[in-house]
Amino acid sequence: MSHRLPIKRLIFLSTLACIFAVLAVSGSPKREFLTEKEIELIQENYEIHIRVKRYLEFAASRLKVAEERLSGKESEPGDPLEFFSPEDMLTGYYRILESVMLNLEDAYQKTDALERGKVQRALKTLKEAMERALKQLEILKTIAEEKNKEELWNLVNKAIDISKGALEGAESGISKEPDPTDKKTKK
Repeated sequence: MSHRLPIKRLIFLSTLACIFAVLAVSGSPKREFLTEKEIELIQENYEIHIRVKRYLEFAASRLKVAEERLSGKESEPGDPLEFFSPEDMLTGYYRILESVMLNLEDAYQKTDALERGKVQRALKTLKEAMERALKQLEILKTIAEEKNKEELWNLVNKAIDISKGALEGAESGISKEPDPTDKKTKK
């Protein structure tokens, strides 16, 4: 009887391990939206204005690749975004913008008045990037409509919404607090 208890435990633990494996596969985490190199560049840049600039470069590349894929252009072998669909690109774009907004909010809350100039530069960069992105997203929306790609169309609209929100947030942040690095003098 003492031999059966360890065998029952072993069977129980094996069954439990199988269940966890199935759950892990079926509920696997979302696909990473940044490449290893992009993650490395983000981690190397602690200053908010540089970090936001990098994020926005990566976001813009997602929109460019999505448009290229929809136009029939294939990626080069070894391209880190090679196996991503236009839908993946838009999902990545959205998640990058979420990260930008979280980083900006966090930086704004934690920085002192002397460091706010970096936040202001980041907000200006965000504003400019969103103005460009919204134009590109309208092009993607038209392509999605022409190709009758409903999922893509929905993702583009979601990306447009977050881009408009980011643009409004950037404009609001810029207007509330003047950039202390501006060299304008009052006469």
